[in-house]
Amino acid sequence: MLPASLPEPVLFRPGQGEPVLRWGILGTGWIAGEFAHAVQAHTAQKVAAVGSRSDERARQFAGQHGIDRAHGTEDALIEDPGVDVVYVASPPGEHLAQGLRAIAAGKHVLMEKPLATSAADARTLVAAARAAGVFLMEAMWSRYQPQALVIGELLRDGVLGDIRTVHADLGQAVAPDPHGRLFRPDLGGGALLDMGIYPIQLDSMVRGTPRSFVTSGGLTSTGVDAHAILLADHGTGEPSVLTTSLQTRTPAAALIAGSEARIEIATPFHVPGGFRLAPNDYLAETITWTDPTGITFFGGLSWEATALARYVGEGRQESPLHTHDETVSILATIDEARRQIGAR
Repeated sequence: MLPASLPEPVLFRPGQGEPVLRWGILGTGWIAGEFAHAVQAHTAQKVAAVGSRSDERARQFAGQHGIDRAHGTEDALIEDPGVDVVYVASPPGEHLAQGLRAIAAGKHVLMEKPLATSAADARTLVAAARAAGVFLMEAMWSRYQPQALVIGELLRDGVLGDIRTVHADLGQAVAPDPHGRLFRPDLGGGALLDMGIYPIQLDSMVRGTPRSFVTSGGLTSTGVDAHAILLADHGTGEPSVLTTSLQTRTPAAALIAGSEARIEIATPFHVPGGFRLAPNDYLAETITWTDPTGITFFGGLSWEATALARYVGEGRQESPLHTHDETVSILATIDEARRQIGAR
């Protein structure tokens, strides 16, 4: 039987006592621009500086987003004394080196997903951050959105019963480009690290680390994974079915199915939206939850920025919603999936 009402979780709303941190954005690409806009529109945080390998790009980005300081080198941004936290928005292949430099400079770090291109590199970053006493978090923005917090409460309350399976997919039809980031092994290309991480992290959030899994997939001409399907065995119920692709635009749907009820997350499942909670009786009434905040699509990047500030204010060094151990575990799953299909 469904609950009479859905839980009201504590959202990462701004102005709830979190410190106002001074942010430096490392990188001037598309996601950096979306992040800057989201932070400025929906948080109490301050975007203080931007850094790039090109002085011209840095100044142009700063002008577009009303940012006070533009640095023409990465090190200048990292070493800026007016920056408390560095948001690394560069390609994944650069995350390890840039993250280690920011940590060594005493900065907190929000690393665009994936944290690194392998579990081993992620462990290196985690160890460095712990030794330096700074906060490190992967920018898995889906975890901090209102819908994820409500779903988390429902799972903890046992509303679905025993979890039987998770089905999730995320794929885009990307034009092949051997020079593009998604197709270059040295930059951390491939479907799994870019899009497949979303279905895998959802399964991890719901069911934990899989006991074992098998992967079917294919490669691009450059050797990165073009598509992959994981059947993840958690030892109970059915395997989870997790799908990603650079070749096909998929529905971006997600289902969490239990012995008593199921949650169908609105598409695309990894952005702010809503979900439907339905009992397993086909004819029974369902409950629909829609995000009430008015923050849509990439405005949802703001939730992770406020969450980071709150956690820093609490004296934490990692996110309790997406811990270092879980972040490394998810990358270990991706490592093995890539190995199984022979990806570079």
